[in-house]
Amino acid sequence: MSRSPVPVSTPLPHALAGRTIVLAGGSSGIGLAAGLLLRAVGARVIVVARDEMRLAAAAAAIRAAAPGPDDGVLTRVADAGDEEAMRLALAPIDSIDHVLVTAGTLVMGPLAQMDRKQGAVVVDSRLWAAYTAARVTESRLPAGGSLTFLSGDFIQRPQPGSALAAAGLGAIEALTRGLAVELAPQRIRVNTVRAGGTDTPLTRSFLGHGTDLDSEAADSAIVAAGTATPLGRLAGSQEVAAAALFLMANPYVTGSVLVVDGGQTLG
Repeated sequence: MSRSPVPVSTPLPHALAGRTIVLAGGSSGIGLAAGLLLRAVGARVIVVARDEMRLAAAAAAIRAAAPGPDDGVLTRVADAGDEEAMRLALAPIDSIDHVLVTAGTLVMGPLAQMDRKQGAVVVDSRLWAAYTAARVTESRLPAGGSLTFLSGDFIQRPQPGSALAAAGLGAIEALTRGLAVELAPQRIRVNTVRAGGTDTPLTRSFLGHGTDLDSEAADSAIVAAGTATPLGRLAGSQEVAAAALFLMANPYVTGSVLVVDGGQTLG
């Protein structure tokens, strides 16, 4: 248990240069966007995901955007919710400074159609991924290190059929506050980014465009979904990911939920 105060450092993203960040679920969407931003400021990223092909493509994209040493972008194949797999995947990593967990999916549907088995997908892929990441890495994080999770605005602005999704995301935020208190003596910080509607592959899939996520129809649906928001569009994935970098870099933020929704919950 740490007895010294949390270390003081600049709260600007360039403080992450040379740091090692694990991205659980970093092969697409907000996780991939975070990898691109982190490499741009000189961080070393460890991308963890289940799909080996998507993982390789993500690593190639990050390397192409910010060329650097070969060990600046590493990949590990593992299910973020599988504790043994995560321990094995991260065992060779010599140091870990921060962890971002964006892994998981959401299941939508009315009460009459959503049974416990379907609902378990939300808990298993999101809550357990966050909890597993904390269990696997807390003993390896330094004072001032952090865990950052991802939730969504269904918590504040539920829609018909979103009850289970909102419950799963709400559990992430409750976990954040609980772990922030529990890990404070070790000077480990725990925070969550609560994203509003964001242009990601998962969002495009929800809008009903299957695997053809880059089609004109999918683009039009994203534009249409954003027209009613205060800022007139959905967030870009890097705009949400940038909030995660802030939470990693600022050494005096813990137990917080940082909302990045473009005012979508104001109405």
